[in-house]
Amino acid sequence: MAHDPNVASVHSFDISTGVDGPGIRFVVFTAGCPLACAYCHNPDTQMMRNGTRMKVGLVVESGEPREVHHFCLLAGYGAGAINPYLAFETIHTMVRDGLFPGGIDYQAYLAPGVMAQAAMFVAIFFGLAVIWERDVGQLQRLLATPLPRTALVLGKAAGAATRAVVQAVLLLIVVAIAGIDLRWRVLGVLGALVLLALGTGVFACLSMTIASLVKQRERFMGIGQLVMMPLFFASSALYPLAIMPGWLKAIAHVNPLTYEVEGLRGFLLGGGHPGVDLLVCLAWLVVLAAAATRAYPKAIL
Repeated sequence: MAHDPNVASVHSFDISTGVDGPGIRFVVFTAGCPLACAYCHNPDTQMMRNGTRMKVGLVVESGEPREVHHFCLLAGYGAGAINPYLAFETIHTMVRDGLFPGGIDYQAYLAPGVMAQAAMFVAIFFGLAVIWERDVGQLQRLLATPLPRTALVLGKAAGAATRAVVQAVLLLIVVAIAGIDLRWRVLGVLGALVLLALGTGVFACLSMTIASLVKQRERFMGIGQLVMMPLFFASSALYPLAIMPGWLKAIAHVNPLTYEVEGLRGFLLGGGHPGVDLLVCLAWLVVLAAAATRAYPKAIL
């Protein structure tokens, strides 16, 4: 393994292929910053000047990437491979210590969490429609109709749920093609989709409540991120509740996303109490729909 000064000023290596001919060149970044990848495409860099950029691959080795959009962003900036070693080490430790219930494969364990995360991302920014309708004058027309505000709130929640269900069906098709071991029962899949729709409605109502209070798009986007990420990480979407510290476990037990994820696992993997989780999500939907109805604008001022 030798340093190649003609590739870049960052850490770059030649890896022998074990056959005659030149080795495989690649650049290793030890930080997950997209700007580091983007820098390699700057016309002033040595790789671009001597024409070696297209002859090397970019490898990111970092503990920072942890979500789908992190990996997509790095790939968009030219990363050919990403090694999220902190996530791999955490998962390895959990599998080694038998922290997954019933010896479930982690891919199967993670699939319901990914479904719930994707649905929450759809729902949590659905409140932007309230701000947009206010800005363009559409909200005044809606408020002039005989429809109660509850119907407006539930209609928007149903729209978010419909998008999330379509997205979940496509995701389940990908999971089936990938051969991930879920329990493919008709009632289980239908129950998971119903629960996912309820959970999406919960977060859509939460989003509309926030949007009705803040009244500005920029402020709403910031608050949406501030709400979404703690909800996601303070749930069992990625890790079992058993390995959480006591204070985080207490938060997870009042987090609606936890019940949505656990219910999805019950329907798709078996075990648990998916019926109870569905009822809890329904109760959250009633509470947050009432809050969104109360906060929904009454008039344009």
